[in-house]
Amino acid sequence: MTESYDLARIITGCKSGDAQCFERIVDIYSSRCYGYFYRLTGNSDISDELLSELFVKLVEKIRTYKGGSFDSWLFKIASNIFHDYLRRKQRRKKLLETQKIEIESEIIEPKKSDDELTDKLQILLRRLDDDTRELIMLRFYSQLSFKEIAQIRSEPIGTTLAKTHRAVKKLRELMEG
Repeated sequence: MTESYDLARIITGCKSGDAQCFERIVDIYSSRCYGYFYRLTGNSDISDELLSELFVKLVEKIRTYKGGSFDSWLFKIASNIFHDYLRRKQRRKKLLETQKIEIESEIIEPKKSDDELTDKLQILLRRLDDDTRELIMLRFYSQLSFKEIAQIRSEPIGTTLAKTHRAVKKLRELMEG
């Protein structure tokens, strides 16, 4: 309850233009939001740019936050920024086609790391289409509820549950294959 109260106090401070409150929001959410963007793009530079854009939007839009789940509200903006990024680059369909061609024609060698399973997961996530990859990231990396994800995606919760089930099944098949 204290954490919720602190967040409410910080958000109120942000709405009144308190720079320290904005810094606190950045401290609280930058890691999760960066990870969300990185898992979607696989590129640290693009993730940094999208994260910066997110926090600029936060400053611009904080007064439109009317309550409810702040995480949902913030990740809705992050999701919109990601989709805007794809549209700006006019690459949504080209990206899917290019990724498919690259994956089929390249030999993918995982990075040398202590956690090969994480490397394999990252590679397999790139093989999923953008929509499926984003759904998995919202649910499992950003730890949002199905209800929050359905709200972000403006779809019925049943649709979100079904898509998530199919996404996990597809990822599992890739992991086992």
